[in-house]
Amino acid sequence: MAPIADGAGVPLSYAEQGDGATVLLVHGLASDAEAIAPLGTALAQDGARVVAYDRRGYGASGAPEPYGGTTVEEQAEDAAALLQGLGGERALVVGDDFGALIALDLVRRHGRLVRGVVLSNPPLFMLVRSATLELSEQRAEIEEAVRARGPQAGVEVWLGGRADAAALERAKASFRGFFADYAGLASWGVTRPELRRLAAPAVVVTSPGSPPHVLAAADELTALLPDARRSTDGDLVAAARALL
Repeated sequence: MAPIADGAGVPLSYAEQGDGATVLLVHGLASDAEAIAPLGTALAQDGARVVAYDRRGYGASGAPEPYGGTTVEEQAEDAAALLQGLGGERALVVGDDFGALIALDLVRRHGRLVRGVVLSNPPLFMLVRSATLELSEQRAEIEEAVRARGPQAGVEVWLGGRADAAALERAKASFRGFFADYAGLASWGVTRPELRRLAAPAVVVTSPGSPPHVLAAADELTALLPDARRSTDGDLVAAARALL
């Protein structure tokens, strides 16, 4: 059984491996600590202490009752509480999609806990006007699936075949976490001047298969952050190694 830590009012299930500089892995929508475990294993073999946790509403972690929405700030408070409970050492934070926003908010409000960030497919769509159409179409597809087959079908539509069978079943079981996240994607009220002041070293990562509006958001974010580099090969291990 995975150990449990106190988040910001909820229990958080986490896994830890390796010994060395601390790396916190923050998963995205419809994911969990198990899905990003291979990344943790690779970094632990490099001599890092890697912590991956199920965010609230996912896996073995808790969630409020009822749980219908969250914010980037709430999620960042969970991550900060976890890091403080594990000793408060400054960590390299690796965040994927929604997790990238959480990593950025940790830098903004809990900078003493962060030594650097890897930001994978950051959904900062406030920076991309053209994202509106894509997001509207995506939302319509999810709503249609939910009406026809229930909330788990909405998770499956959003994943679009990107998860293996086991990961898909776990994601569908954590549908409350997914829909809370989906509602919270637009909750972060950061400004461009604030982003320009986030001085932690950063690598902004996308892959060749990332959608155009995600690529545009990643490019805009890289231009705003004062100490950021851009990677387009999707290699999170290499990006993390560059900051360790």
